[in-house]
Amino acid sequence: MGSLKSDHMPNHTSSHNINPLDPEEFRRQGHMIIDFLADYYRGVEKYPVLSQVEPGCLQKRLPKSTPHNPEPIETILQDVQEHIVPGLTHWQSPNFFAYYQCTSSIAGFLGEMLSTGFNVVGFSWIASPAATELETIVVDWLGEMLGLPNSFLFSGNGGGVLQGTTCEAVLCTMVAARDQMLSQIGRENLIKLVVYASDQTHSAIQKAAQIAGIHPMNFGAIKTSKSTSYALSPDSLRSQVCEDVEAGLVPLFLCATVGTTSTAAIDPLESLCAVAKDYGMWVHADAAYAGNACICPEFRHFNDGVEGANSFSLNAHKWFLTSLDCCCLWVKDPSVLIKSLSTNPEYLRNKASDSKQVVNYKDWQITLSRRFRSLKLWFVLRSYGVANLRSFMRNHVKMAKLFEGFVAMDKRFEIVVPINFAMVCFRILPSALSETVYKNGKLDIVSEELANEANHKLLESINMSGCVFMTHAVVEGVYVIRFAVGATLVEERHVITAWKVVQEHANVILST
Repeated sequence: MGSLKSDHMPNHTSSHNINPLDPEEFRRQGHMIIDFLADYYRGVEKYPVLSQVEPGCLQKRLPKSTPHNPEPIETILQDVQEHIVPGLTHWQSPNFFAYYQCTSSIAGFLGEMLSTGFNVVGFSWIASPAATELETIVVDWLGEMLGLPNSFLFSGNGGGVLQGTTCEAVLCTMVAARDQMLSQIGRENLIKLVVYASDQTHSAIQKAAQIAGIHPMNFGAIKTSKSTSYALSPDSLRSQVCEDVEAGLVPLFLCATVGTTSTAAIDPLESLCAVAKDYGMWVHADAAYAGNACICPEFRHFNDGVEGANSFSLNAHKWFLTSLDCCCLWVKDPSVLIKSLSTNPEYLRNKASDSKQVVNYKDWQITLSRRFRSLKLWFVLRSYGVANLRSFMRNHVKMAKLFEGFVAMDKRFEIVVPINFAMVCFRILPSALSETVYKNGKLDIVSEELANEANHKLLESINMSGCVFMTHAVVEGVYVIRFAVGATLVEERHVITAWKVVQEHANVILST
């Protein structure tokens, strides 16, 4: 390995002659990287989807310190292939059905590459006018595609911003809601503020509440059940809010989810917003995964009632062919966000900002510095167009329904919740295990605990095979396997193979 060569190796380049942006060397090495990645995508199926390495693998293979002398790109790429690739879980594999995917595309990659090449820091309009203005344009484009109310768009006095992830977007909106409320009731009442979500809401909401200074006892995770397909019940929300108000607490923030992580459950936005309105709460609609599908008219009804929310976000890097990271956040009243997040030091003052005629995105986010994210989203929107993006998502939904059909035909399994998008939650039934016990000479009813253990073993066995990768969730004490279709390269044959793998490993589990 090149990195292990001794300090006495000959100098490739003397330190005083280094030119890190030599155009011709950039061209040569850039072509090598593109070729490397093209070969990787072409052969990605040959790798175990879930990395098979043990903890500490790289510490054993890489040197303890930085090389003293420069090493050629050929040597570095060789080390990438030999030491880095084996330690990757291959998110771009067509056999990746875990979590929610992080899709990529030629357009997304090239837009990202161009953004990195320009390497501008667009914290204010003057720092790169095109970066700011393109962002305002693409968030309005995407908002219109989703059918968002005009009140969320720049064209309707709202506005959007590209954050890194949902975690950032939720924190920004929660801080804005907090400051708005405290300006009315006094900052000394911070300890009384309450944040609401369901027990299926992403943990990012709880983390945001902690960072925003919400008392840990005032984060209300309201229980859901199978009777509502694990959606948050408006009646349960109202009951909890009433109880808190009677205790002298102040309802602040509700996070409603369109497509939860565990089961892709849909919280009823319209009725939840009605409850929140009665108590003056800020409502954030988190549609990180499923919001992308709302560019398709047949899924848009899942956003019904969004006009009652204060903010809405989705992750274009999940299902929109836009490389990580790219979270789109829209707010009805940008001034509330700006009031909470603005800083105006003298060294950043300029005529354009002072005129109040431009957007300064530093005041819409936690950090000062920011990347030119809109470029890759613009590339994706222009390169594929609305029709192809809709077709891309519909195809994944179709493949998920194919897998759902396979599961339904095998009486040893059950679909735990109805599918809304492109994710199937399934498990081995306890009754299938009971039949196994009976065949071994005992008649017994298998408990949910034993069924959970069997499904855990099944998933572990599947994943360790390297053929496919899936993840799990636990809802109301039931361990379920999540099969999420969404990889850019996935085809119907991969779904068929995945089901065969499930059956093969289930046969072994049930026979032993």
